[in-house]
Amino acid sequence: MGDGLGGGSELIGVAVSDLGPYAVQIADCFDETAFLQPLAYVCQKDEFSDNIPPSLRTLPPVAVEELALLEGLDIILCGSMQAQSAVEAMKLQGTLVVGPEALPVFLFLAARLRHEINELFQAKLMLGAIINATQDAISVVDEHGRGLLVNPAYTRLTGLTQKDILGKPATVDIAEGDSTHLKVLETREPVRGARLKVGPQKKDVIVDVAPILVHGRLRGSVGVIHDVSQIKRLTEELAQAKQRIRHLEAKYTFEDIIGDSPELKAAIEQARRAADLPATVLLRGESGTGKELFAHAIHNASRWRNGQFIRVNCTAIAESLLESELFGYEEGAFTGARRHGKKGYFEEADGGTVFLDEIGEISPALQAKLLRVLQEKEIVRVGATKAVPVNVRIIAATNANLEQAVQEGRFREDLYYRLNVVPVFIPPLRYRKDDVPPLVSFLLRKFNQQFGRAVENVTPQVLSALVAYDWPGNVRELENIIGRAMINMKYNETVMQLHHLPPLGNFGMGTNGAHSIPAAQWAPGKTLAQLTAIVEQRALEQALIHAKGNKTVAAKLLGVSPRTLYYKIEKYGVSPN
Repeated sequence: MGDGLGGGSELIGVAVSDLGPYAVQIADCFDETAFLQPLAYVCQKDEFSDNIPPSLRTLPPVAVEELALLEGLDIILCGSMQAQSAVEAMKLQGTLVVGPEALPVFLFLAARLRHEINELFQAKLMLGAIINATQDAISVVDEHGRGLLVNPAYTRLTGLTQKDILGKPATVDIAEGDSTHLKVLETREPVRGARLKVGPQKKDVIVDVAPILVHGRLRGSVGVIHDVSQIKRLTEELAQAKQRIRHLEAKYTFEDIIGDSPELKAAIEQARRAADLPATVLLRGESGTGKELFAHAIHNASRWRNGQFIRVNCTAIAESLLESELFGYEEGAFTGARRHGKKGYFEEADGGTVFLDEIGEISPALQAKLLRVLQEKEIVRVGATKAVPVNVRIIAATNANLEQAVQEGRFREDLYYRLNVVPVFIPPLRYRKDDVPPLVSFLLRKFNQQFGRAVENVTPQVLSALVAYDWPGNVRELENIIGRAMINMKYNETVMQLHHLPPLGNFGMGTNGAHSIPAAQWAPGKTLAQLTAIVEQRALEQALIHAKGNKTVAAKLLGVSPRTLYYKIEKYGVSPN
């Protein structure tokens, strides 16, 4: 082949001889085609013919006998049978001789190739411009681990230029750590978040590398390098912003609550009615049922939605600090107190909402101060004597049995009645199995975005297992299971199988009889909702048989309320006998 062209492509070396009527077309072809390199004119006589175009007259003349010495020669174009015979008589190895009969075909193919190569060249220019314009440092190696491409951002980050990298081993830029490029080429799996030190300055970086697959063939790998110092700076700025703002934006509305079961709809309707009332709302429900989600939705549907929404987990803050965080403090109130004091959450949320999670765990002393907020609409800072009026909507939540806590003297009875003005009971997931399929669909979309996956669905067997399980950890446990299952999947898998699921508590262990329910088999035309209905109907039938028709006993066996059992019996037309 001829001399290399920038970017690693090569030219086709061409000699011409006695072109005759094709001379002009050949000359035009050379002018318009970038991949053909004219090398010489093979003289059959002592001089050029009169019909040779000027561009071909500039070619160095050579005799037929000298063709074997011509470097980079790939093709000889002959415009006459005499020229073709003379060249073929030389029996040149590795050189294609094109005679006058084949010249029209050659010109046609050259024109077609010219069009295709021009398009590829434009695409290459565009891709190069995109890669060079991006602010992310990019490094590409071929399937053998040799440097193929780096962009200006890479040079700025590492201090290494194209000359230092291109054609060199993938380890050439690494100061400390193992090459992620080589690991990806070996495993054909992406690597994320690898910590390395690169370049002469041993720059601390985080690297994400993915394989380059073309029609299933590994052609190399591409890496994106992130500057750790920049990430740290952004993290510090974010932490400072959070420290200044100290509030949580209410992100969710009632439309974000997933599920269509009667039990969940009843809870949502109750919460909607309470949203705009100037009364305290108490969210009751087991851990993982979505109490915070309801709190967000209530705030966004209320007259306080333009104010701040501040979430306080009463168990996450040390008892000694919780009072000063909630009510604020005056200067000199305690050792380490700020000059000029500090506002508490109630003052910061003035005109908005304070969400007190795990309200059942606060101390009796703090319960008394909270009662004052509810009764008098005012707070007293730690170390102060003057009350500060506040206009705050309070939403509280607990998974504790407050009634029992009141009887045992652990929770103030007067505070209980102030909090329990509008109770909203959020049903556990085991009471609303109809909501499992839509929740699974939602979680697949969520984790696809979070993990960079493309999981489209779950098999009917997976759905049957998830519906049959009792979910003691509720939606939070379901979220954990789906996330772990997706991590267990290979990167190119798009359908979640039963073997991807981690163990589901006691599912299949014989403790609740769920293992004896045959899995619904999918067939064309069946939807997930239909498969769920089949599983539920079979479970109802078996539970009623086991309970000898006693609906109360059957409801306990299935872990649902009698009301839910009656609803399901009527829905599926199951005979209780």
